[in-house]
Amino acid sequence: MTITRPNDAYLFRSLHTPSVPLALANAWDVASARVIEAAGAPAIATTSAGAAWSLGSPDGDVLARDRALQLIARIVDAVAVPVTADIEGGYGKDAAGVAETVTGVLAAGAVGVNIEDGTRPPTELASRLAAARQTADRAGAGLFLNARIDTFLFGLGDPDTRLKETLTRAHMYVDAGADGIFVPGVTDTATITALAREISVPLNVMAGPGTPTVADLGVLGVARVSLGSGVAQAAYAAARRAAQELFGTGAYDSLAEGIAFPELNALLSEPH
Repeated sequence: MTITRPNDAYLFRSLHTPSVPLALANAWDVASARVIEAAGAPAIATTSAGAAWSLGSPDGDVLARDRALQLIARIVDAVAVPVTADIEGGYGKDAAGVAETVTGVLAAGAVGVNIEDGTRPPTELASRLAAARQTADRAGAGLFLNARIDTFLFGLGDPDTRLKETLTRAHMYVDAGADGIFVPGVTDTATITALAREISVPLNVMAGPGTPTVADLGVLGVARVSLGSGVAQAAYAAARRAAQELFGTGAYDSLAEGIAFPELNALLSEPH
């Protein structure tokens, strides 16, 4: 097994630094990946929610593994920058299933993955992370394994001990082989600072309206900033606005902010 572009793994890993945090506007198909790359992205991250939606499935470990891997491969082939793939809980029923998924991700050419705990017991994600790490290491791949902790995103547990629980999970996941920790749902600077201080690997947060800027997050110790499913949600909102305007007033003004046809078409015509 080989990674499509081996040097991308090293490059992607080197981009995780609070001095210049890695900013990721998550893509969900080839066109969105090309648009994001053309805007200056140093790397492409996929959004599992956006990918699932584009393929007709809801988010939440419903999308079939083979369909997810096919999409990842198409995105990798379409861009010249490193690609990291959000694989939800690993697209497998257990650690062995996650190992199979990671084998497919490496074959597709991605150099990183996100694996989330959600409402699973932390020990279960730890075993999934260990399987992913072992699979990547056996393949000689420098896969960047990003462990997502959903305590804040889902409001799990007691709010007074949520930070402590998050750190406990983070340390467990790092011990299992995680290269980075992703804590979506956190926006206040005190919590972000505490997470960055107490976690030994690069910290990833999810940004949106009201979140500090990328540079300000870097000052707090954040090494990676993702938009998650936000870009896909905004794109689908644009489609809904255009449809509501068309079926309501019969007007078309909302189309004025679209990317010009020749520009978008050219992005998909350029060889990589």
